Amino acid sequence: MGLLDKIKDNFNKAEFTVAPNKKLKTISTEFENAFGVELVFYKGKQIADGALTLKQLNDKTTKTVETKADGMKLKASMKVGDAEKLFDTHFGVTVQIKKGGKLVPNDMTIGEASRTEF
Repeated sequence: MGLLDKIKDNFNKAEFTVAPNKKLKTISTEFENAFGVELVFYKGKQIADGALTLKQLNDKTTKTVETKADGMKLKASMKVGDAEKLFDTHFGVTVQIKKGGKLVPNDMTIGEASRTEF
């Protein structure tokens, strides 16, 4: 990844906010519009119902976390693995970031994934 791409990732689409009261399908659509990659939510090993809010999905999991009302922020410069861990830490849910139906490697940044063909 070039220096110019790293700089763009730090400033372009600087932050994406994830709020617990939004529906999963809305978060996924906004995430794809912002970064050009897919965000898939899971309940256990199955894809979660998109009509649920993030908080409702969290309430259905066995992991206890304290969901913050203001949510969390993601940046294009973040590693995919770190972003996926944030969802687990903040909301107790499992997510995968994909592009073209394929999993994006955890060591790639979200910005790199948006520019890479799989």
